[in-house]
Amino acid sequence: MGRGGRVDLRQLKAFERKLAKLATADYEKFCEDCAKELAARLLGKVIRRTPVDEGTLRRGWTIGQVKKSGTAYEIKVINNTEYAQYVEFGHRTSNHQGWVNGRFMMTISADQIDQQAPAILEKKLMKMLKEAFNGD
Repeated sequence: MGRGGRVDLRQLKAFERKLAKLATADYEKFCEDCAKELAARLLGKVIRRTPVDEGTLRRGWTIGQVKKSGTAYEIKVINNTEYAQYVEFGHRTSNHQGWVNGRFMMTISADQIDQQAPAILEKKLMKMLKEAFNGD
């Protein structure tokens, strides 16, 4: 409050403009960008964790398109290599006398991303808020 009981509304109006700018920001694009970043991080982890014989399995990892399903954004990290599931979860030996343990490259990588996701998303959100409130 200013002297003589007067209120300076300039800061309040500036804050209102920044809120309006934030409201018009492309929320869907932000969510898609978050999904893409998490998928890219998952892809990097799963590729590093994938065992290499000839490299076919490691080269087989890809990222699909972001799809909105209700309020959730989905993106698939897939490997269409014919034997990927057997390396992931394990399999019987060719003579059916033994078992080869799975490597769980996707399972372990996905668990790691699940643990890291809140911090990654919070950082992206804070960056967006700083840009909205500091930039004019």
